[in-house]
Amino acid sequence: MTDLLEKSAQFRTMTEGTQEDWDIIRAHMKPFSANGGARVLDHLRLLDGDFGGFPVDRLTHCLQTATRAYRDGRDEEYVVMALLHDIGDTLGAYNHPDIAAAILKPFVSEELHWIVQHHGIFQGYNFFHYLGLDRNMRDQYADHPYYAATAEFIEKYDCPAFDPDYDTLPLEFFEPMVMKLFEKPKTSVYKRAME
Repeated sequence: MTDLLEKSAQFRTMTEGTQEDWDIIRAHMKPFSANGGARVLDHLRLLDGDFGGFPVDRLTHCLQTATRAYRDGRDEEYVVMALLHDIGDTLGAYNHPDIAAAILKPFVSEELHWIVQHHGIFQGYNFFHYLGLDRNMRDQYADHPYYAATAEFIEKYDCPAFDPDYDTLPLEFFEPMVMKLFEKPKTSVYKRAME
């Protein structure tokens, strides 16, 4: 395996790939994949100092959301979802929940994926009317099995996480949880290939 890490695939178009090429790529992919949590944490740190007009910067908001979930006794998967729910802010001003959901999808339950993917619309209940939007947009999901769980996430963790005086846990506290979650996906088309 070590000698494969010193090689590169030889094709110039994927249609020319050979088993040897893909053995090389797979050998490189394993350590790269195993380091996914570190890359996610690096990206989360980009939110530090980015206030966007809010009372706390975006990283602090994420940390407060996760801190509140942790102190409420939520499991690690939930806490990491809470920590990363706004990680897409730096890349997707118009669709940050979709970015966070895409990052988390292989690693969390269907319910937690749904919560993070829809949290923006649910949080909109608290401010959409100030922007000329329908604050009740979330009602389109009223019959969805994860509606109540998403509303609870907003009410208990996301909504109150803009308090500059809150005793927020540092990112270092959550790092082991992130690293553990991103070690191995629950679902992915590539999961079997990486085992």
